[in-house]
Amino acid sequence: MKQTFAVIGLGRFGSSVCQTLINAGVEVLVIDKDEARINDFKDIATQAIIADAQDESTLKSIGIRNFDHVVIAIGEDIQASILVTLMVKELGVKYITAKAQNEYHARVLTKLGADKVVHPERDMGTRIGKNLLSRNMLDYLDLSSDIKVAEIKITKNSFVGASLSSLEFRKKYALNVIAIRHDKKIDISPAPSDALILGDSLLVVGYQKDVDYFNSLMDS
Repeated sequence: MKQTFAVIGLGRFGSSVCQTLINAGVEVLVIDKDEARINDFKDIATQAIIADAQDESTLKSIGIRNFDHVVIAIGEDIQASILVTLMVKELGVKYITAKAQNEYHARVLTKLGADKVVHPERDMGTRIGKNLLSRNMLDYLDLSSDIKVAEIKITKNSFVGASLSSLEFRKKYALNVIAIRHDKKIDISPAPSDALILGDSLLVVGYQKDVDYFNSLMDS
């Protein structure tokens, strides 16, 4: 069975999450007190409700506890975010993802029972900052506090023409190569015999220190 989702708050983050879920064909309920925002989704979401999610009776009446996953994407109103997180947790929602404005807000949400806390502005800022600092790190993603995925451009002639197996990424760099990008084509199952071309980029996963070290080799 497909999972069911409720998205509370249709700012930029909530709207983006909602659109992605709708495109995936899952059941999505959206809630926002702004009628204009709800109107943007009323014809494409499974259900779109104009309501203040801080009203516990409203959450009960729509059966929020019956959804598999609730995303609390409330924007700048930290008090509302905290209150809604507390209420949906107490109402028995199975899994809660909540957006945090800062680290203190994140700690509170976690203590209230949010299963996952996201920092979209901070995380995007980190990705952009990494890109600005290195001309060869094309993208960057945290999997955990110390495990990263990065796309790094190959700029060293010593790597050009060499196969993945001969470069011994796991042994020498403690990295796993999970994809190779050549021009606009991405090979998500690179073979050990695949040879690198100048300008290719590698999608690698590993500990931050190892990702940063390999990137420094390309930058030097």
